[in-house]
Amino acid sequence: MMFVLGILIFFVGILFSVAWHELGHFVTARWFGIKVPEFMVGFGKTIWSTKRGETEYGLKAIPLGGYVRMIGMIPPARGELLGSSRRTGPFQGLIDDVRRQSAMDVRPEDADRQFYLRKPWKRIVVMAAGPIMNLILAVLLFAVLLMGIGMNTGTTTVSAVSECVLPADAATTSCPVGAPPTPAAVAGFRPGDEILALDGQEFSRFDGEELRAAIQRSTGPVVVTVLRDGQRLDLTPTPIRNLVASVDDPTQFVEGNFLGIGLLQDYERQSLGAVFVEIGDVVGRTGQAIAELPSRVPGLFGSVFLGEERDVNGPIGIVGVSRIGGEVLEQEIPFVAEASLLLSLLAAVNISLFLFNLLPIPPLDGGQIFPAIWEAVKKRIWRLRGRPDPGPVDVAKLMPVAYVVAMVFIVWSGLLLVADVINPVRLFQ
Repeated sequence: MMFVLGILIFFVGILFSVAWHELGHFVTARWFGIKVPEFMVGFGKTIWSTKRGETEYGLKAIPLGGYVRMIGMIPPARGELLGSSRRTGPFQGLIDDVRRQSAMDVRPEDADRQFYLRKPWKRIVVMAAGPIMNLILAVLLFAVLLMGIGMNTGTTTVSAVSECVLPADAATTSCPVGAPPTPAAVAGFRPGDEILALDGQEFSRFDGEELRAAIQRSTGPVVVTVLRDGQRLDLTPTPIRNLVASVDDPTQFVEGNFLGIGLLQDYERQSLGAVFVEIGDVVGRTGQAIAELPSRVPGLFGSVFLGEERDVNGPIGIVGVSRIGGEVLEQEIPFVAEASLLLSLLAAVNISLFLFNLLPIPPLDGGQIFPAIWEAVKKRIWRLRGRPDPGPVDVAKLMPVAYVVAMVFIVWSGLLLVADVINPVRLFQ
């Protein structure tokens, strides 16, 4: 039940992210006087819609994105603007069909409300507003996560005291016969002790990692000052050499000094600066992941058709990431931990939407942003040369590219869907 609930919650979160993205396009388009006949979440057959004013709002059957339909996205051909003859070319029929379809949306009374008639900077704002909305949502989610909930951090409070000495990679926690007691057990440590200092080096509550490093570096008997039931006590354990988890990478084991205590994990609230540091880190890693997508195709193909193991760090579709949301809610972990994982996942999805939609290829938002940038540059160059206005960039010529990209996207989405169903990524084994 919790698994299904997690899937539904995360799926709704993704749909909200898509609608939030489209809201950016919608608001800025209306702001600049562009007519918007449709505001849709999803593609394909409409399953619900309502009309308010001149805009129809609705949900469609295939939840793989959304769109805001603005009139006049495709400008008339240069020949039509100047009254010259029609051009020909290998893709001219496709281009003319797209141009004709775009013109059908324009009624005589709306002729001055077309997208292409707006200045390049206004078109850039309209098309960039969608991805920027995703970035804003990601910042808000990370702010709630880091400033409201906090980052899961090691504290200096003792959570457990091991009875006997075992290496960190031991398969069991049971003490074998004859196993020596741990230095912490001998010295009298108790769960709940808050370690204040080690050999005079003081630690604050969330200095757990620094304390671990200090213990591993320590030599000979050490004086550990603890706070127990409001009283300060000095304990004098003698660390011993043992196989311990690395401070830098807990999945790796190294030789180090060992006391035999576990430290409590808790959530430490972060500053606003930490939010932007985290955003920068996620943007960098997501950008690298997008750049590596072509190299991920063989692995994804193998996981679908060859029974190969699914790459945990590989691409995941909407179904897969929603399934992970279900996995998170299914775990027997504190609610705050579940909320943190769901918020971080949804924030990462929005960062992906932000970066992916800025790619300068149609039909993505960047496929309209970069032609508008080129148009602004071109107009300025022509003006400096004393030449007449060259007119709008003919984005209709990019439609063959848009169709190819759309087909690639459909195939890629289908492959991800199959992989997410038959060989899903599992964060929890």
